[in-house]
Amino acid sequence: MVDTKVMLSGLTLDNPVIPASGTFGYGKEFAEIYDINILGSISFKGTTAEPRLGNPLPRIAECPNGMINSVGLQNPGLKAVCEKELADMAEIYNKPVIANISGFSVEEYVECAKAMDKQPQVGIIEVNVSCPNVHNGGMAYGVLPESAAEVTRAVKAVTSKPVYIKLSPNVTDIVAIAKACEEAGADGLSLINTLLGMRIDINRRKPVIANKMGGFSGPAIFPVAVRMVYQVAKAVNIPVIGMGGVSSARDVIEMMMAGATAVQVGAANLVNPYACKEIIEDLPKVMEELGIERLEDIIGIIE
Repeated sequence: MVDTKVMLSGLTLDNPVIPASGTFGYGKEFAEIYDINILGSISFKGTTAEPRLGNPLPRIAECPNGMINSVGLQNPGLKAVCEKELADMAEIYNKPVIANISGFSVEEYVECAKAMDKQPQVGIIEVNVSCPNVHNGGMAYGVLPESAAEVTRAVKAVTSKPVYIKLSPNVTDIVAIAKACEEAGADGLSLINTLLGMRIDINRRKPVIANKMGGFSGPAIFPVAVRMVYQVAKAVNIPVIGMGGVSSARDVIEMMMAGATAVQVGAANLVNPYACKEIIEDLPKVMEELGIERLEDIIGIIE
């Protein structure tokens, strides 16, 4: 019998498969079609202090081997998430969840982290540092090591729960940013977020989404994600959650061999709502085929 369990900052996950933030909502729709308690954990929809309607429509477009989205952090806001969404989620999912938070200032990140720290079902706080920093010329916090470290320190100061910083691939040196977050106290890292992409409707002579550019995700970015996970995992001494184009059990194993302790599945959920379920069911079979007894044994085995 193979062992699919992994340990993530003191949390034991039955398996390393986690739906990525923004692709699984709060689990309600998926709970109607299968028992979501088979999941290792869930990174629920990104939360900001105030409710957000998101960007203008259209904001999602299919591409060969992927998709572009510019949803714009649509969410009901911190108060509604803590008082209603998490309470509803607790009725359908009985394991610790990952709270993904976003902000447009350090103060907003701190406010969200404080609130999530008080939620009993939140096991990890995942901090998305690829939102615009309106107090610094619109620059994203995750683009520079100094600003990413600033957010990390501020969030760590107000929570006792593990803090994972979600990194953007749209940078010159993701390793430098990862190391800065580790030095600032991060308990772990999540990567990669979406690549910046754009498509044009040549018939209409306009961008396919209203915001012109958006986050590109899906199978096409998987090799980039594996490369970045490998580079970061070799450079830091904290766990890495790998993501970016994962759509099969073999992808999960490849990402873990590159250095990921757990793996998030994103765009695949939007193509196939059973994606995570099928990956979890296939994982033991693929492990047996490859002669892997314990998943934890393969983490970062690639030199």
